[in-house]
Amino acid sequence: MKKPASKKRSTPRQGRLPNDEIRPEYDFSNARPNPYAGRFGSGVTVVTLDADVAKMFPDAESVNDALRALAKIANRPPKKSSSRRRTA
Repeated sequence: MKKPASKKRSTPRQGRLPNDEIRPEYDFSNARPNPYAGRFGSGVTVVTLDADVAKMFPDAESVNDALRALAKIANRPPKKSSSRRRTA
């Protein structure tokens, strides 16, 4: 089933500037601000976890702690292997 064509405005929108880059077919007259946007500060990256992974972490702090520990392990220099073999 096709979606019905959106209503076209016969009159130009009020307050529209001549150099406005928004196309006339985009209608933001019913738009609302994102109510969740304030939760994320600047410099925050939002990542979606799979459900099975999310069950292991009760909050963002525990996810960050686990990732910091993993990063610490991953960034360790490799151990030098000894050329001598140990005997039991």
